[in-house]
Amino acid sequence: MIIYVDADACPVTRIVEKVAKEYNLKVILLCDTNHVLNSDYSEVCVIGAGSDAVDIALINKCRCGDIVVTQDYGVAALALGKGALAIHQSGKIFTDDNIDGLLMDRHLSKKARMSNSKHHLKGPKKRTKEDDIHFENSFRKLITANI
Repeated sequence: MIIYVDADACPVTRIVEKVAKEYNLKVILLCDTNHVLNSDYSEVCVIGAGSDAVDIALINKCRCGDIVVTQDYGVAALALGKGALAIHQSGKIFTDDNIDGLLMDRHLSKKARMSNSKHHLKGPKKRTKEDDIHFENSFRKLITANI
C-alpha cells in the first residue's frame, strides 16, 4: 500500500506523513513546478506545470489497494475505478456509493456558477483544528481497515 497525495495546496500533508510513519507506509507527494515541497519522510514527485498534469500523473501511478488523498472528486473517481482507496482532506472517504452524487453536485454547482455570474459562491471555510482531527481519525480508520 502506497499513499499518494495530491499535494498542491494540501493542508493535511503533515498529518498523512505522521500517520504513515506509524504504519511504516510509503508516501508520495505529487505537486507541480509552481509548488515547492520538502519532506524528511515522503518522496516528492514534481510534475511539470500544466492543466491537470499532477492529477494525470497521480492516476497513472496509483494501483489497486493504494490510498489517494485528494480534494478533487474527479481524481477520486478515477482512483476508485482503479481499485484504489480515496479520501478527501476533510476526512470524507470516497466510495463507489457516494462518488456519483458528489460528481453530480460538482457539475450542478459549476453549471450554476456559469449561468449567473452575479451570485458567486463562497470559498471553503477556514480550516480548524477539529477538521485536522476528523481527517486524522478517518485516515487512520481507512488504513487499519485495509491493511
